[in-house]
Amino acid sequence: MLKRFCCIFLCYFLFLSPLSVCTFAAEIPDASSAFSEIDAKSAILMEASTGKILFEKNADAALPPASVTKVMTMLLVLEAIDAGSISLSDSVRISDYASTMGGSQVYLKAGEEMTVDDLLKSVIVASANDAAVALAEHVCGSEQAFVARMNERAAELGMHNTTFKNTNGLDDEDIGHLTSARDIAIMSREVLRHKKVFDYTTIWMDSIRGGAFGLTNTNRLVRFYRGCTGLKTGSTSKAGFCISATAERDGMHLICVIMGSSTKDARNSLAASLLDWGFSAWSIVTRPAAEGPTLSVHGGTQDHCQTVCAPITILLSKKDAAKLQTDTVCKEILSAPFAAGDIVGEVTYTVDGEIVGTAEITVTEDVPRIGFFELFRRMLSAFSLCCSPMTASPNVEG
Repeated sequence: MLKRFCCIFLCYFLFLSPLSVCTFAAEIPDASSAFSEIDAKSAILMEASTGKILFEKNADAALPPASVTKVMTMLLVLEAIDAGSISLSDSVRISDYASTMGGSQVYLKAGEEMTVDDLLKSVIVASANDAAVALAEHVCGSEQAFVARMNERAAELGMHNTTFKNTNGLDDEDIGHLTSARDIAIMSREVLRHKKVFDYTTIWMDSIRGGAFGLTNTNRLVRFYRGCTGLKTGSTSKAGFCISATAERDGMHLICVIMGSSTKDARNSLAASLLDWGFSAWSIVTRPAAEGPTLSVHGGTQDHCQTVCAPITILLSKKDAAKLQTDTVCKEILSAPFAAGDIVGEVTYTVDGEIVGTAEITVTEDVPRIGFFELFRRMLSAFSLCCSPMTASPNVEG
């Protein structure tokens, strides 16, 4: 009887250690030969969900970005809307200064009133410089204060080769208004987190002022490139032809930045070619959060605990994606106390035996160590069970 009691007691303190895992290196498609000579001063191709750079050429050169500057203007306006400091329905009174902007514009008049919604549409679809200034004044009180915030936000995002001098990219007078292809990709990626932006960036034609003034998107890829989601074009004599082009297919969102191309057609063609290569060579594998194994618990207030496997997104070449395998390694028995979120294992993703990603397995709830009195009660219960005599079932006659 004593041996049986000891076995029950010791079961609360058994523990199995995690198993070891194995390792690998995925094949990376090479674009350097296909794009060795490009009609642009710099270029970059980024996958948005992972931030991985798939192609780059001279991507850190600080260059004038023209109206691609407005990607940051868009970002700050969208962030202000999300923060509740402004709303799309706000009516903005146009200042004398905003009405004097040249270049691309919607010909705002001093004293005219227009909603944030229409101003944002004008900036994103028609690249309106006057609307960009009007929004800046509405968000921060003045263009100067808004530009200061643009530079602060750039620093926060790690845009190390960027200095903004204005909200719209007009560079006739502003010297030193510069950014890089990599920095544009970084801020474009941040804009893509705001799903509201697609309500504007995917518009081909629309209007403002109750239909009296038509807008046509400066980004022709929106109409002619499958999966295009935006984002912003720009051109000046100083900057050449620039674009941050975004597109999504099969769950993969790509950002292609071209700076300093010689013509609009060359810029668009190069962006489309790089996007085509990205979609043909790469694939996104997404695994959502999933229920993990139910584990035994010893020394705790309960006997079992549920686990969850973290979500993961893996960028792989198309060839490697077809060979992806998984291996789950997890403790079988947990020793209390432990807390929700504690790591108890992991799922390892491999290609040809080498690791391309891992996702943690964690417990979903707190389990405290069992107290003395509860443990004593359980021992007595177990002891009573061991000692209770067997009772015979009565015979039942039919």
